[in-house]
Amino acid sequence: MEQITRSAARGEAVRVGVDLAKRVIQVHAVDAQGKVLASRALARDKFLAWCAQLPAGCLVAIETSSSAHHWARKLRALGLDARIIAAQLVSPYRREGASGKNDANDAAAICEAASRPQMHFVPVKSIEQQSMLCVHRLREGVKADRTACINRIRGLLAEFGLVFAQSPRALESVLSDVLEDASNEMNTLARLALQRLQAQWREIDAHLQWCDERIAAHAKDNAAVKTAATLMGIGPVTASASVAAVGDFKQFRHGAQFGAWIGLTPRQHSSGGKNSLGGITKRGDTYLRSLLIQGAKSAVMMAHMRSDP
Repeated sequence: MEQITRSAARGEAVRVGVDLAKRVIQVHAVDAQGKVLASRALARDKFLAWCAQLPAGCLVAIETSSSAHHWARKLRALGLDARIIAAQLVSPYRREGASGKNDANDAAAICEAASRPQMHFVPVKSIEQQSMLCVHRLREGVKADRTACINRIRGLLAEFGLVFAQSPRALESVLSDVLEDASNEMNTLARLALQRLQAQWREIDAHLQWCDERIAAHAKDNAAVKTAATLMGIGPVTASASVAAVGDFKQFRHGAQFGAWIGLTPRQHSSGGKNSLGGITKRGDTYLRSLLIQGAKSAVMMAHMRSDP
């Protein structure tokens, strides 16, 4: 705070780069001529008070991180122009390159990257968007837990020579009978252990059902989700995830821009007029990209059953 005050004679801060961390936040402020006004580390609880001393409309650039959207919303409430930059777009502006990575250099690089006229910024997500994404993240974690639980049950049953079809439904339909069948090799302790796993499986299914209900409600109540769900290969889960992750689709001029944002555009290493394309960049949201690819595959696989162009 005092550094900004002392530097007021040289000019007001017009741009600030912020490198976020759990406990310490590094800031790098410059004036209209690019002179450094402040470069210091702030405690997390003093960051907003320091930013409150900045002039209204000051550009505050933040690198993408787990709390970037939270801080961007707070800074915009103070009347500042808070923007978020993807990490891969910041690293080229670090003066010392890859060998000089530290908080101070990162904050300076963020500040420099934000000054570029062609820089692409990440739209700040609303609380509603992030809340819906929490449901999707929980659902993905629950799905992984469900798979692990089913595989654990199969592995333990196989120890007693009990092997069943790979479908979870097939295993679920016979599991209770297997645990009650006294003719197999399992003793009481093994049956009790597998009963606990069966109860865990049912609990996980209840969590998954809760997530699906929240997503279905989002698809029912949100007009943008309804519109997205009308596209071929897009169901309620993908439509809900798309709207929660993107927000305003009008930020993209055309579908190719959205494809590049989600990481579907091929990598390039072209020179001398010769095009050299590689695999997709895989930038952006991995979860959303996976859903869209799965939807595209399903649409292609069912193409022979449709008569539309």
